[in-house]
Amino acid sequence: MEEKFDVLNELGEFTGEIATREECHKKGLWHRAVYAFIIDDNKNILLQKRSSNKKLWPNMWDVTVGGHVETGEFGRHALIREVKEELGIEINDNDIKYLVGSTSINEEGNIINKHYNECYLIMKNIDILDIKIQKEEVSEVKLFSKDELLRKISNNYDGLTKKTGAWNFLERILKGSVCF
Repeated sequence: MEEKFDVLNELGEFTGEIATREECHKKGLWHRAVYAFIIDDNKNILLQKRSSNKKLWPNMWDVTVGGHVETGEFGRHALIREVKEELGIEINDNDIKYLVGSTSINEEGNIINKHYNECYLIMKNIDILDIKIQKEEVSEVKLFSKDELLRKISNNYDGLTKKTGAWNFLERILKGSVCF
């Protein structure tokens, strides 16, 4: 069954229209997405490497977890679902902290991705051996040190997806510019 999303207008308001993932990306329709960073007690950040079959940014390091918000779903519930699907980890509402909303537009080939994003933080110690990756989405996971990730961001997002807004926000978190 193909995913269906609530279509938003340019102000982020619901239009009452519902469209498939393909329609949203082909027509450049605004829709909702969520993403999160999992950071452990030592300020290590868990990232996922996108699978080689992904249309956007294959084989690149990405946010810990992310995905679309399906029709009728709240962002928090979409995030809990995505963590379970992509990483095989159970989290609940108490594990996540909403940080910020933003917009992003990414155009690659015939995909026009216009998102109203919800960014979350999950402060949790995760044993990588407990992760069961969704092979269609994720090829591997890795814990990056704060310094290692800050170097990648400052080095023109070396090996990272083009989600510059997400990386810039993570940089602010890691440098202590954002309180959480």
